[in-house]
Amino acid sequence: MRSMNQYAIIPPSRLEATINLPASKSISNRVLLISALSGSTILPENLSDCDDTNVMVKALRDMPEVIDIGAAGTAMRFLTAYLSISEGTHVITGSPRMLERPIGELVEALKKLGADIEYVGREGYPPLRITGRKLTGGMIEMPGNISSQFVSALLLVAPYFEKEFELKLTEGLTSRPYIDLTLCMMRECGADAGWTSANTLQVIPGNYRAHPIVVENDWSSAAFWYEMMALSSDPEAEIKLEGLVDGSRQGDAVVRYLFSLLGIKTKFGTLQQGVPTTVTLKRSGRSVLRLDYDFANQPDIAQPMVVSCCMTNVPFRFKGLSTLRIKETDRLSALQEEMLKLGCVLKIEDDHTLLWDGERVDAREHPVINTYKDHRMAMSFAPVSMMFPGVRIDDPMVVSKSYPGFWNDLRKAGFDILNT
Repeated sequence: MRSMNQYAIIPPSRLEATINLPASKSISNRVLLISALSGSTILPENLSDCDDTNVMVKALRDMPEVIDIGAAGTAMRFLTAYLSISEGTHVITGSPRMLERPIGELVEALKKLGADIEYVGREGYPPLRITGRKLTGGMIEMPGNISSQFVSALLLVAPYFEKEFELKLTEGLTSRPYIDLTLCMMRECGADAGWTSANTLQVIPGNYRAHPIVVENDWSSAAFWYEMMALSSDPEAEIKLEGLVDGSRQGDAVVRYLFSLLGIKTKFGTLQQGVPTTVTLKRSGRSVLRLDYDFANQPDIAQPMVVSCCMTNVPFRFKGLSTLRIKETDRLSALQEEMLKLGCVLKIEDDHTLLWDGERVDAREHPVINTYKDHRMAMSFAPVSMMFPGVRIDDPMVVSKSYPGFWNDLRKAGFDILNT
């Protein structure tokens, strides 16, 4: 169904800009929870201003009886764990799509630890009614292949359990870099937490200490600028991205490697590890002929990679995508549907693999891309304008979920954004 708002995107003849990327949503939301548990009243520096982080800030500040987190999946998972150990009774709910996203594995894990949680509606899904209490700790098992955010939610609150917490992950693991990011931030703030084996995590009881943190900028958001470079026909194109860190704990920092396979060079402005710097993107002109990759650790950058490969005629087989079925939309089906409008026939195998063998049909004239209320659909398809000038993006303001300034940054880079 067509929304009341669409953007038609006209690309610049020359792609050249310096962009200050948004702060990392993943780091911001973890830091907020740690800060609240430590009792600190000082917000971290360079905090993300996206929807997902703003709902966390508001919920932790106000703690209303009913907490509506909208479409913020991270907030739903993290706050479910936080409310389980916090004083009072609260109901946590969200958007219609959020109420379709399963949370049963996290709820059952928390219940095993002593949490008082009830399903307000359908079992296994939000809304939830949670009465906070002291949780016991101990050893539990949970599938690791559903959502790394379930794992991170448990880890973040585990220092406040009565006794040592041990979490054994069964049935594989998805998005491990996000779990490692959680552990790193916990340790920076005084927690004793880490891996004890390939599939077991341990957290020792203790307290977080107030610790000043400056949030680094977001590698996930950088992916869309890499995509623009890959789709540009300008051999002199150059994009500078500010605030990124070499050696970042963000799993999506792998985007620099993936796009190197599509002919994009990454140059850091400094060799100093852990210090934000300016990254310069240029074209090398050399691309692989085919790309196979497992996105189990970085599912959020699958969309810009799919679009980039299709638009640059690089057949691919991407696996490890099962979690895309339960994101803001079913991203596998959404990619298949929208790429068909651009003339590319994608196939889905076994609910976790997306492939394109180069098969094409006629592209639609004046294609309109449906975003399915998914911020990454809007941002992944906007660069398509470099090959389909005037392509229209439906419901474009969904980008506020993670990158509120996306369209303004495109304007800085010379794109014309026409409201139709």
